[in-house]
Amino acid sequence: MENSLPILIFALIFMIFSINSGMVKLADAQGKTWCVAKPSSSEAELTENINYACGELRDCRLIQPNGGCYSPNSYINHASVVMNLYYQSKGRNTWNCDFKNSGLISTKDPSYYGCQYL
Repeated sequence: MENSLPILIFALIFMIFSINSGMVKLADAQGKTWCVAKPSSSEAELTENINYACGELRDCRLIQPNGGCYSPNSYINHASVVMNLYYQSKGRNTWNCDFKNSGLISTKDPSYYGCQYL
């Protein structure tokens, strides 16, 4: 027991440092998370994700021309928007952002001018 005290103290100090530095932060202040496409995803993967999410959602006007999230007109942007809509609509479960390992859960709101992520 006496030998484990230094280890316990080190672990507590590490946890406090980690929490204060933001390393342990899992979500924003309201506990909100978003789903976005991995930057390393291929165009084919992103297209498949867009098609799947839009098929499930039945409304992808946001990423169509004149939609609030059309610009920038890129696969990664459009996929991230609809992947997040799908993720939010399914209850924000980690498995609803997997998309064959091409999705990431973000704790930072990815919204940008003109495009509000739910």
